[in-house]
Amino acid sequence: MGKKKPRPRRSFTPEFKAEIVELCQRGDRSVGQVAKDFDLTETAVRDWIRQAEVDTGERDGPTSGEREELARLWQENRRLREDVDILRRATAFFAKETR
Repeated sequence: MGKKKPRPRRSFTPEFKAEIVELCQRGDRSVGQVAKDFDLTETAVRDWIRQAEVDTGERDGPTSGEREELARLWQENRRLREDVDILRRATAFFAKETR
């Protein structure tokens, strides 16, 4: 039997995610059925529901805004570490050249 090809990573708008969460919270259909109807994974839909609960204060955890800020800070931190590393190497190079 052949391996299943991994699904390409897709991105969805916040509006689309909110619609899916609303459909699930209405209770007309199960999370699994909503996921199947919209060709989504159950895990993704459950994550969106969990994040919506955090954003509305029903559940503890970082809100979407806080998650975005953390991602931005991690990216900036990584860039600054790279800058420091480049400067450290340049300093070592020029110190060796001047001797």
